[in-house]
Amino acid sequence: GVNALYIGPVFESSEHGYDTRDYYNIDRRLGSNEDFKRLCRELHENGIRVVLDGVFNHVGREFWAFQDVQKNGAASPYCGWFHNLNFGGGSPLGDPFWYEGWQGHYNLVKLNLRNPDVVSHLLGAVGMWIDEFGIDGLRLDAADCVDMDFFHQLRNYCKGRNPDFWLMGEIIHGDYNRWANPGALDSVTNYECRKGLYSSHNDKNYFEIAYSLNRQSGGNGGIYRSLCLYNFVDNHDVNRLASTLSNHSHLCNVYTLLYTMPGVPSLYYGSEWGAEGDKKNGDPSLRPSFAAPEWNELTDWISKLAEAKKGSDALNYGEFRSVVLTNKQCIFERKTNQERVLVAINADSEAYTAHFDAGCGMAEDLITGKPHDFGGGSELPPYSAYFWKCEH
Repeated sequence: GVNALYIGPVFESSEHGYDTRDYYNIDRRLGSNEDFKRLCRELHENGIRVVLDGVFNHVGREFWAFQDVQKNGAASPYCGWFHNLNFGGGSPLGDPFWYEGWQGHYNLVKLNLRNPDVVSHLLGAVGMWIDEFGIDGLRLDAADCVDMDFFHQLRNYCKGRNPDFWLMGEIIHGDYNRWANPGALDSVTNYECRKGLYSSHNDKNYFEIAYSLNRQSGGNGGIYRSLCLYNFVDNHDVNRLASTLSNHSHLCNVYTLLYTMPGVPSLYYGSEWGAEGDKKNGDPSLRPSFAAPEWNELTDWISKLAEAKKGSDALNYGEFRSVVLTNKQCIFERKTNQERVLVAINADSEAYTAHFDAGCGMAEDLITGKPHDFGGGSELPPYSAYFWKCEH
């Protein structure tokens, strides 16, 4: 059911991809520009759009313009390319000048995004990625550190090339409306709900995730009702879900929430079959190479979730309303003018019978297609989830 692939940094770098050396060439450790062009073509032929990681806040120390400053000092025409670069003192890494590193990491040199030449160079790279590879969007790394004027220019450029081009920012804290709005980005990472998705299961407390969902998307004043946030349960920077949940019986229910809550659901490669990874063991634990994909009951359930969501107007665009809420059970409504869906989840090891006013007598199970009668209450087996399309 995947219809878009977001790929981490793929351009020439020295170490991990976020220390760019050349924005115009695929990292030789991965392949060539022609290899990547072929990959993008095959993805598009299979109905899968391509989103690249746009690392525009900083570059690596081997970035060609920074090396020119190292070589030519104050005579370099590129001194103005880097944020707060000056010759009033040395850098912690032995340069005869000082510059700003990203969050104190001096191997990541902060760019001066107020310099028109820097902006031209970066937008030129994005244009090449669109022309050569046909990319469909960008994930903006460290978006909270990037100059907002640059995002305005990036949006105007990308939307001018393709009105459907998607811009999503990595934001961990703050008001998401600051970055996701008609003048800047289309979406941001929903770290607020990522925490609640797993801890509401570990703590047997659905009130936590319900509070966040209502705060963000509730019909009575949800602060992000106009946004389509990028939802996730794990990624390359945090523990994998299977290493975070205290009970793996909750895996399917967490993904059910991910696919039925407002926003865009995303999977981190390998986690769709329950791969584990703990950040305390270092990045290689979170970012391994798998010999081959696996398929199990979790993968099968996620695939069904993806198909159900793609076919549902309410699950894609509907308002959110909590209907039943206990520590271990939640039932909520997603509703548009065209469709109404009820999502019911039981996180208990015991069966639960829900009695509530469904607003309709009969409904259709969106997974099985079978009819459901609300007349005698709805029984939810242990660790189960259902979503029903209500008849009007």
